[in-house]
This record gives sequence, structure tokens and C-alpha cells, in this order.
Amino acid sequence: MSEIIADLQPRFARESQSEMSEVVLPNDANPLNALLGGRLMHWIDVAGALAAHRHARSYVVTASIDHMDFLTPVHVGDLVILRSTVNRAFNTSMEVGVKAFVENYITGERRVVSTAYLTFVAVDRHGRRRAVPQLVPETEEEKRRFEDAGRRREHRTAERARKANTSAHGSA
Repeated sequence: MSEIIADLQPRFARESQSEMSEVVLPNDANPLNALLGGRLMHWIDVAGALAAHRHARSYVVTASIDHMDFLTPVHVGDLVILRSTVNRAFNTSMEVGVKAFVENYITGERRVVSTAYLTFVAVDRHGRRRAVPQLVPETEEEKRRFEDAGRRREHRTAERARKANTSAHGSA
């Protein structure tokens, strides 16, 4: 019992911060030697899961990913750096922000490729939802992301309700 209580002690956002790097190889690219969008999406999902695992100290599953734009091309040989942090924890879910950069490691130039917000749900080894610790934002930036995550959650909840209402009435 004490392990469960200790496991739910609030955690700081900085404790979930994760970073991963990938070199774009030919297998990651399309015929124009540009990174496949699906490969970047996969890397963003993995980077987000790292932060969620660190916060929840549990298995996590991806529940959703918000809107995502591809802002600049990434080519074979480029270095992709993905940074992730839990923005806010709810009952069993967490919003994680991921920012992907492309770095030319010869020139040192770095550009933002994409940003995304993902929702992860903590589960036990049987796939049942489990509670997650609350998040404690410390810096002004973390506090802003915390508040923004609450607004995005309200929007996602309203959108789910709208879709459920629309499908219940038979229209697309």
C-alpha cells in the first residue's frame, strides 16, 4: 500500500523531460531523400512516451495526438532531436508536449520541424487504467504550458462530445 501512495506523490515537470536523437537514414526517407512524415510521427510518439513513462513510472499507451504540422523538410543525413515534457497530469492521463528539431551537425544550424501534443494514459500490466501523480509546474513557462494543457483538454472533451452527438444522430 505504501508503494502505491509513494508512487502518486506529485512530481515536477523537469523530472519528465526527455530527449532523443535520430540520424535520418535512407530507410527513413522517401524517393526525394526527405524524412517520411510517418517516421517523424513515430519518433514523436516514442519521445512523448518517454516523458509519460518517467512521470507515471508506469506503462503508458497513446490515447491521442493533436494537430501536427511539418514545418521544414528533413533530409537523409540530418540529425533529428526530439524533446518532450509532461505539461499536465489529470487522473489517469497526461498531456505531453514534443518539439522536434532538425540539426545540421556540420554547420550547427537547428530548426523546428514540428510540435505536437499527445495524450497518454497510464495502465498496469493488464492494460487497466491507473492513477498518475499530479504535476507541479515550477517555472513561468511550465505554468503557462500547464494552463494551456487544461484549455486543450476542455477543447478535446467538447469535440468528443460533439462527435458523439453527431454520430448518435446519424450525420457525418
